[in-house]
Amino acid sequence: MTQILLTGITGQLGQELSPILQAVGEVTGCDRQTLDLANPDSIGQVIAAVKPQVVINCAAYTAVDKAESEQDRAMAINGTGVGILADECHKLGARLIHVSTDYVFDGTQSHPYRETDTTHPLGQYGASKLAGEEAIRQVGGDAIILRTAWVYGTGGSGNFVKTMLRLGAQREELGVVTDQVGSPTWTGDLAAAIASMIQLAIPSGTYHYTNSGVASWYDFAIAIFEEAQALGFPLQIQRVKPISTEEYPTPARRPAYSVLSLAKIAATLGTYPPHWRQGLRQMLRNFSG
Repeated sequence: MTQILLTGITGQLGQELSPILQAVGEVTGCDRQTLDLANPDSIGQVIAAVKPQVVINCAAYTAVDKAESEQDRAMAINGTGVGILADECHKLGARLIHVSTDYVFDGTQSHPYRETDTTHPLGQYGASKLAGEEAIRQVGGDAIILRTAWVYGTGGSGNFVKTMLRLGAQREELGVVTDQVGSPTWTGDLAAAIASMIQLAIPSGTYHYTNSGVASWYDFAIAIFEEAQALGFPLQIQRVKPISTEEYPTPARRPAYSVLSLAKIAATLGTYPPHWRQGLRQMLRNFSG
């Protein structure tokens, strides 16, 4: 059995991955108390104890807005810590699969970002994630950098879908940003893709994976309420008003266009990722059940 070390097991992707990986290998899951990317000693200790063949890094500093005022902490976890993890994997000869983000791009393109396109993060979160990517490449070894975007699932502390369901149950009207575009990605589909990557032993390198299709946050919110209403979720929402990014200011700037090219991952896995609305429907079914 393949020995797999899964970090960030309490997060939304970690929670989704853990049961799926049971069919792939023997899984050791770590939360932040066990393996803290901000604590270099804990990284080496866990790697030495588990001796994994594959490490999947779902742990990250993900507070996009807070990263603007906590730059050092974001960099310690997403940048420095990831580099140490990559080095420990390289020394052991383990494969590293590291989850990264669309926020390494500035969103000024009008066509899907390829893996080889120039990175230019707009904020500290994106900069810290890019530093992690660069640290992995500098270390070398058997490593996969997997960029994804607009991730949501039933697990974890919160995401856009859960927020919309909560607010939609409390309010009759909501304003949602319509000039930021991306591809909503269900953790169930992302986790299945990661399991396939391990089983197919795909080549090292950088890959993009999201669900297929494109939506604005406004489009996504409308779809959430339509699908949730069909499943009988208790909703008070009557109107969703499209607003601009300027009308909803945040500490961190977001990319206006976050669509990632899926050509490479589709060719590698031999299948195209499911459409985002299909993933949303399944997540809501799971959440309601």
